[in-house]
Amino acid sequence: MNKKIGMYGSCTNFIAVICFAICMLFNFDCGSYFFSMFIAFSFVVMACGYAYFAEKETKLAGYASVAFSAIYASIILLVYFAQLTTVRLDNLTQQAASILDFQQSGLLFNYDLLGYGVMSLSTLFAGLTIKPQRKIDTWLKYLLMVHGVFFISCLIIPMLGVFKTDSPKWIGIAVLEFWCAYFCPIGILSFLHFRNRKDRSS
Repeated sequence: MNKKIGMYGSCTNFIAVICFAICMLFNFDCGSYFFSMFIAFSFVVMACGYAYFAEKETKLAGYASVAFSAIYASIILLVYFAQLTTVRLDNLTQQAASILDFQQSGLLFNYDLLGYGVMSLSTLFAGLTIKPQRKIDTWLKYLLMVHGVFFISCLIIPMLGVFKTDSPKWIGIAVLEFWCAYFCPIGILSFLHFRNRKDRSS
């Protein structure tokens, strides 16, 4: 059962990333917010799977991955649920919108970057749990660990004020599409990784 949960989480993550990428291309913001929430839900399941199947000497890395994934999901869910509810449905004042509206690159936009930075830490530790037995495991391990590098940029960029309200939107879309292209293989390889694991409960 545990390996199936990991497989389902990975499959859901892959589908959510694809749907997120499509919504971004068609400028469907509500759709991108919605599917971002499912990226978060499914990634927590994946992180738990990495921790569960980790060998004894890498268990701590697995626990760290789960902890950081939970922090990431908490931040992301707050950001995007706010966009789909309060920001979309209420008539916000200009000051409130500048803080809450993701599109205005304010507080919640910065929290979003922080969330994905924490996700990067989670993938870094998740990669440490994998002891490659097949080529797909090797690819997965290094994709997860290299993804950890994004932590630095996600942490520093908001402090530098790189993104402003008047910044060209296509730049943000291009960056996110690149991220989707990078993360999709992680979902696929994670699915294969969990499928090849022996479930301890069986």
